[in-house]
Amino acid sequence: MGSTNTKTQAAAGQLVRSDGSAVRVLVVDDEPNLAELLSAALRYEGWDVAVALTGNDALKGARESRPDVVVLDVMLPDMDGLTVLRKLREIDSNMPVLFLTARDSVEDRIAGLTAGGDDYVTKPFSLEEVTARIRGLLRRSGLETAQPESRIVVGDLILNEDSHEVSRAGEEVRLTATEFELLRYLMRNEKRVVSKAQILDRVWNYDFGGHANIVELYISYLRRKIDAGRSPMIHTIRGVGYILKPAADAPTGQ
Repeated sequence: MGSTNTKTQAAAGQLVRSDGSAVRVLVVDDEPNLAELLSAALRYEGWDVAVALTGNDALKGARESRPDVVVLDVMLPDMDGLTVLRKLREIDSNMPVLFLTARDSVEDRIAGLTAGGDDYVTKPFSLEEVTARIRGLLRRSGLETAQPESRIVVGDLILNEDSHEVSRAGEEVRLTATEFELLRYLMRNEKRVVSKAQILDRVWNYDFGGHANIVELYISYLRRKIDAGRSPMIHTIRGVGYILKPAADAPTGQ
């Protein structure tokens, strides 16, 4: 199980829990790459995301964290999704569940919805579609819409999503639109390694026809503006991707 704890103030119109904290999402899929790609997209929404690769791990995670919504693959290695769903309903009868299925027959869809699933998405799916379906389930479950300005704070680095202003250690950092989106993605995944493929998908979208080297180019642009003359926050994990984390000597931002 894994989750994100980036310090983020809720953006206007963003769904939050009644206490103002981030929405909790549990992603259950036995394909690690797909589960991570999907969870990264949901973290980008400012949500607190945990991942489970088996039905038993999903049930354990649901008991411990009481997620606001579960994204559940129908086919799991230890038990089928319908069985997991029945057990989830024993934990919380009102927990919204979005099914992921590789099968598109009417019988499969009816079986999932009849068993208590709230909605379904058929593989292959777009990340935008899954996110939109989850938002719909969360709104129907009564989650509140936040109004305060949105800031992401990592160490002494502050990014304001409303004004598009960025500062480090109190000094303004001017970024282009693409640099801003890249930095926002890295900050939303604080202390988590993200691959070039994940960055391309989120910052440049699926239909981008360029080469992954553009990620290296824009990472270098960001480093010149964010890390120049300071302790570095953006790090390369060779063969894996990039990670942003607070500088060792930086105070926590407010």
